[in-house]
Amino acid sequence: MFRFGEPLYLYLLIALPLLAVFYFYSNYMRRKKLRRYGDVKLLEHLMPQVSKYRPDVKFWLLLTAMAMVIFMLAQPQFGSKMETVKRQGIETVVALDISNSMLAQDVTPSRLEKSKRLLSRLIETFNNDKVAMIVFAGEAFTQLPITSDYVSAKMFLESINPSLITTQGTDIRAAIDLAMKSFTPNEGVGRAIVLITDGENHEGGAIEAAQEAAKKGVHVFVLGVGSPDGSPIPVERSNEFRRDKDGNVVVTRLNEDMCREIARAGNGMYVRVDNTNNAERALNAEINKLAKADVETQVFTEFDEQFQVLAWLALIFLATEAMLLNRKNPLFKNVKLFKQD
Repeated sequence: MFRFGEPLYLYLLIALPLLAVFYFYSNYMRRKKLRRYGDVKLLEHLMPQVSKYRPDVKFWLLLTAMAMVIFMLAQPQFGSKMETVKRQGIETVVALDISNSMLAQDVTPSRLEKSKRLLSRLIETFNNDKVAMIVFAGEAFTQLPITSDYVSAKMFLESINPSLITTQGTDIRAAIDLAMKSFTPNEGVGRAIVLITDGENHEGGAIEAAQEAAKKGVHVFVLGVGSPDGSPIPVERSNEFRRDKDGNVVVTRLNEDMCREIARAGNGMYVRVDNTNNAERALNAEINKLAKADVETQVFTEFDEQFQVLAWLALIFLATEAMLLNRKNPLFKNVKLFKQD
């Protein structure tokens, strides 16, 4: 892979053809003035040591040296590669509920959008940590495998919406089981599952799954999104609300009791997400308490600077230009300097 560290310097190359035009124009004017002094053949005898070609050679050597210097200023770089580095960090798997009830607007702008913004800010606090994303409703699947690429993590986060899963429900057990399979095999690293849900339509088995995670040293943190008082579920791209089979408006309520039980079983913490940033601060504080161990990460090494060759070439061209005289070599003094136009 090749690139320039400072590509703006390449605009200086525009000056080179302008210098060439100016040089040729100057030569034309000089020859025109010489013709005023007399016959060209006579001038050849008056200036026997003047070379016709050496000034041109010196000019092209100097112009080439200037080009080499410009390329040096642009910092040509070559030879990046992937390497494995060890850094201190933790591993966090986020399991986000994307059932239709997460569209409720008892938190602003909605339960799902509030959760996504919270996660985006959480990812921004990571440093040398790894993160994975799981989405779930009636089933669970991996949205993003565990990685240190936070840019990709935020990109995948933005694309999350309830249409990713057609099976409705809130199968928290499936989400926790899948999260446990998402961690790396590294030993001694702090691990956490961040479960974000409103807890409604709980499928069962979540407490047992959280207990199994805690036995393996994984902390399960639960963020409950919404209000216990409940809120209707809007229908996307309309002003209507979802209704049951009898035509009644469906009201979704945050199941805080269930969320607390899962967090307690998972040796973690439950926090309710409202319209403040309290949940975010509390979660950051708890995650920062986790032990950090060496985490292997695939990263690009820095590009190697490749200006040395250009520097040597520029030096050779400049030295040659300096040593090359305008007067021709005596060995070739019989060579005619001027040609009849």
